[in-house]
Amino acid sequence: MDLVEISYDDARPIDGYGPGFFRVGGEVVDAPVLVLANSTRPWGGLEDAATLEALAGHVDVILLGTGDTMAPVPATLREALDEVGVGIEPMASPSACRSFNILLSEGRRVAAALLSV
Repeated sequence: MDLVEISYDDARPIDGYGPGFFRVGGEVVDAPVLVLANSTRPWGGLEDAATLEALAGHVDVILLGTGDTMAPVPATLREALDEVGVGIEPMASPSACRSFNILLSEGRRVAAALLSV
């Protein structure tokens, strides 16, 4: 089996996470957080649709990390994002971190909105 080194070019992957924090590109940030290829921003959590709506045209999908376990996207948040044409995929935060890194390494236009574990 051939092993291929993952390359992120100038992007910053999610390096790790723990209770109340994420480590992105070597920097520890408090949760909830919005992670993009080259930036990390505070996020107001599930009630903060405006921050995610502002990503319209810049990302194709937002991975919603809902904490330790997967939970559904609140209807108001899903409707707000549908209106601006941004897809959202809920999953547990650890899965969202891993999926973000994979899509990032493929050069995809992805964001991760993460709640703490």
